[in-house]
Amino acid sequence: MRTWFEPEEAEEFEATKDLLIRRCVTWAKEHGHPADDLLLSAAVDARHESRDGRLAYWDRTRIRFFLLRYVPYKVTASREELDLAPEVLRTYLRYLDVTGLRDPRGATLAEAEEIIAGAQAEYASALDDPTLRGLATFWAHTALDQGFDLTVPGAFERFKRELDAGRVPYDQQVLDKIMQNRLVYGGIDEERAFPQPPVSLPPASELAEAAGRSRTVQRLITLADWVGKDGRALTDAGNLRVADALEVSALLGTGEDQLRIRSATDLPQLNLLLAWARKLRLTRTSKGRLLRVAKAVPLLRDPETLWGRAFEVLPELGRVVTVPVATWRPEPILAEIFDEILPDVLNSMYGLDEMPVVRLEETVWLACQEYVVLDEEEHRLDLLRREVARDLGRMFEILSDLGAVELTHGPADPLYASDLDHDDQPLPPDAVERLRAALSESDLPLVRLTPLGVRGVRDRLLAEGRDAPLVGELATAPPAELLGVLAQHYPPEDAVAELQGWLARPGQDVEMLVRAVRDCPFRTRVGAMLRVLAGALPERRLLQDLRHDPILGPAVWTQLIDAGKMRPGSLSERENLLLGAENFLSVLELAGPEGLVEQLRRMGGGDADEFLEAILASGHPDVVGLRELHELVAEPLRRTARHPLRLVPTRPPGARGRRKKRKR
Repeated sequence: MRTWFEPEEAEEFEATKDLLIRRCVTWAKEHGHPADDLLLSAAVDARHESRDGRLAYWDRTRIRFFLLRYVPYKVTASREELDLAPEVLRTYLRYLDVTGLRDPRGATLAEAEEIIAGAQAEYASALDDPTLRGLATFWAHTALDQGFDLTVPGAFERFKRELDAGRVPYDQQVLDKIMQNRLVYGGIDEERAFPQPPVSLPPASELAEAAGRSRTVQRLITLADWVGKDGRALTDAGNLRVADALEVSALLGTGEDQLRIRSATDLPQLNLLLAWARKLRLTRTSKGRLLRVAKAVPLLRDPETLWGRAFEVLPELGRVVTVPVATWRPEPILAEIFDEILPDVLNSMYGLDEMPVVRLEETVWLACQEYVVLDEEEHRLDLLRREVARDLGRMFEILSDLGAVELTHGPADPLYASDLDHDDQPLPPDAVERLRAALSESDLPLVRLTPLGVRGVRDRLLAEGRDAPLVGELATAPPAELLGVLAQHYPPEDAVAELQGWLARPGQDVEMLVRAVRDCPFRTRVGAMLRVLAGALPERRLLQDLRHDPILGPAVWTQLIDAGKMRPGSLSERENLLLGAENFLSVLELAGPEGLVEQLRRMGGGDADEFLEAILASGHPDVVGLRELHELVAEPLRRTARHPLRLVPTRPPGARGRRKKRKR
């Protein structure tokens, strides 16, 4: 079973959601926990509709968002039912935990339960505030309050007629507030972000040392020390005096102290550092003086934290990073959208080696044209493009001084020219031609993120609610949760590195991983976990060793047959039935009962009832799956079939192509 789907994989997601809810409700009844289909569905939807889409990832932010924003905004039900949401969420998270579906990078079960308990009072207040509802939820609640059961066919149409006729009372002030919130803040929907590749980082001590060596960090500390507790006098215009500006420039080593200037504003590097220090609250102005902020002293003594904060606020400094040169356009284009462009550029570099700067210049210029309407003559557009390229270069120099990127020269990797002839190439023809010429050169400016830069970008991605795997972060994860994450979110080579790191920990071995696969209650997830193990441990011949495992045998045979390493004819009659059951149970999970029923109806030959009975009596270890196969597939087929369904297996059970493959 997968717990992550692309937004367009609607059918696959719905089948998995139905399976999750069905199994969770059954488990909850068996263990005496509260469950509710509507609220469970909302919990699954909330995570699927999120920026990262991980159904089994829950942390403090996601738990509180679901209870305090998502349910009030989107869920329509009686107050009695809505009051159950915290306990139903607790049940769902317990189910994810006991089945090994939980994403170990989120909160532990104990942490999650504590977060839910802490949010319950706020949750009640959120339900009491009708202005937190979405527009659709407002009208749905209005209909519910007036006695309209919108689940009954035709009820919505009757409600709308009554509303249009003015016979439905509603709170206009609440509606106005909801519309105002929608206009000012938008809704709560999030745009799905691209998944990021796993990255590796050096030890924390090395990163701390690198932050201390950062030229920008050292300059910010020097600047704050120079300002001192007594401060420095400013001109009437609020700038440093020229003599002071040249003095501190010499201390900072910017090279600007030898310039002949009329004003301190003529020193762009000093202006940037002054603006950076103000943004970081290292300095402030008061009564005509530049002062050091007393509360900033602890930050100045912690270079690593100072580096992180400096990296975090840099997108807000576009107007001092860029420098206007054109008198007919005093505001550089990049300054207007710097807070959008800088994160996008860093994201595009994340997880990659050296990138040719010219490639980034073209994509940034394309983005500038999308963000800003440019109605200029052709020669002026070319000047603007060159201005953007210049400011992008200055941005990289600033990032280099900070220690976030490394600038080098050399030939570009052929990868960056390989897509120039693709039909879906987003760049215009003139940009493609410029790139083709530039990328053929042997000495190009190249840029890559340093480890500090990688960590900084990753921290921001995580703060935005995105998935940004880090090799080594699963070293102590429970075996089932480890394999589940590797199967869905890690490329094979990174999965090998993560698994080897896990096995290197004392007390963690392959048998623990195999046991976790045996305990998994979902056949498709068993297959995915086995593939990860077999791919990461080829020397173990794991699948061959597990051919006769009483629990894993059918899943192992499926993979061996699909890989051409086993002949279906080598199986006994009973083993063929077990293999058929494995495939049927996998389809049941992937396509749902209706999908399996429809697939059976399209087949002909062989009595389907008899075949299903044989499958159900096969002794397959998935007892829960067999029970669902009986109740949700076999029984409906018997009740609705007007003619005997006959089944002719066109391929041997388990042969390649029978099962729906999981998108990787």
